[in-house]
Amino acid sequence: MSDNAYTPPKVWSWENQSGGKFTSINRPIAGPTHDKDLPVGQHPLQLYSLATPNGVKVTVMLEELLERGIAGAEYDAYPIRIMEGDQFGSGFVDANPNSKIPALVDHSMAPPLRVFESGSILLYLADKFGAFIPEDVAGRTECLSWLFWQMGSAPLLGGGFGHFYAYAPEKLEYPINRYTMEVKRQLDVLDRQLAKHTYIAGEEYTIADMAIWPWYGALVKNKVYDAAEFLDAGSYTHVVRWADQIAQRPAVRRGRMVNRTWGEPSQQLHERHAAEDFQTRTQDKLNPEEAEKA
Repeated sequence: MSDNAYTPPKVWSWENQSGGKFTSINRPIAGPTHDKDLPVGQHPLQLYSLATPNGVKVTVMLEELLERGIAGAEYDAYPIRIMEGDQFGSGFVDANPNSKIPALVDHSMAPPLRVFESGSILLYLADKFGAFIPEDVAGRTECLSWLFWQMGSAPLLGGGFGHFYAYAPEKLEYPINRYTMEVKRQLDVLDRQLAKHTYIAGEEYTIADMAIWPWYGALVKNKVYDAAEFLDAGSYTHVVRWADQIAQRPAVRRGRMVNRTWGEPSQQLHERHAAEDFQTRTQDKLNPEEAEKA
């Protein structure tokens, strides 16, 4: 046993910050910390988010709907700067009582309808516009199974592996080994599925791909946690093939930009209100190879 072994108290209390990158925004209580209304743009769909993997799911979905010519999917997107505590403003908490991005508010009905949790937003938009989800029972069920697989698996990748490998104040062998084993198992699940199918749920590109790609596509392409070599990510050849294939899609390249506030300036679009907003950036002029480097 380590000399630093921890003995939990009989009753836990929040006394000290735990350290790590996100310690300043972690707390054991819910609810708002300050009053702040959310802005509302001109379109019925209002998105409040950030270009983390969970946020990218939804902006990719919205851009894919627009790419398909579905005008009703036009949207305004406002950044929620989580490191600054925007998610604890009263307006955002009204939109998502869990204080996590993304949150969507649909003003096409009265009263406006809030939708929170990224998987719920993807399913809501797929059903609302009849796109990117199979219509037959078998296909829809397979798609939803993989959508919910992502909901259950990604916290072990992000809050588990990602936290202890990249963000914790010290690297501890047991949690890193535990979560590395699980993430590699998840990658093997995906690799075996993609060995048999073009996309996650079959031969059709769906919301399952949009949910899984921002996490696991980014992981194998070394876009999160700087862990691709550690995980031997290149050995999951079918996941890498799929990740590259999704990254080529114009709507995906645009969706990655929305509410992005870091990285190459040409890849950032802090707010999005119309398709013309992308013209102020170089994204649409980039070829896929250049976009992939960003």
